[in-house]
Amino acid sequence: MRLMLVCVGRAKAGAERDLAQRYIDRAKLAGRAAGLSLELREIDESRARRPEDRKVEEAKAIAEQVGAGGVVVALDETGKAVDSERFAAMIGTARDEGTPNFALVIGGPDGLDPGWRKASTHVIAFGAMTWPHQLVRIMASEQLYRAVTILTGHPYHRA
Repeated sequence: MRLMLVCVGRAKAGAERDLAQRYIDRAKLAGRAAGLSLELREIDESRARRPEDRKVEEAKAIAEQVGAGGVVVALDETGKAVDSERFAAMIGTARDEGTPNFALVIGGPDGLDPGWRKASTHVIAFGAMTWPHQLVRIMASEQLYRAVTILTGHPYHRA
């Protein structure tokens, strides 16, 4: 199954991008044993004047990247908090059911379009606080790596 981390916005050079990439690279290597591959997909932020229009344009670009026939998990502060084991179980269940794609989506500075959130399979949060995009990207990358290690029985995750 293909895991996708879909991000609105491009990572800026520096320690944050390097750390996120380190977790992505680890997940790619570890995922092979679990029948998982990981792709980072970056989408340019919309240049529309109104935030609502930006979110709609970005939602269309996200849909093009994600495609049909998969699980879509939107990261949003209004979402449900899930622990790492539950997140790994979501991925494992999708894989075991033969789902072709599992996308974890990070919106742009204005957030995700409400229609996109409603159309997502799951909406989860890294807590109720608002986080900078670069930190969310690091946390999402780490959680994808952690999920892969949970699914493969690797000792990285200590419950």
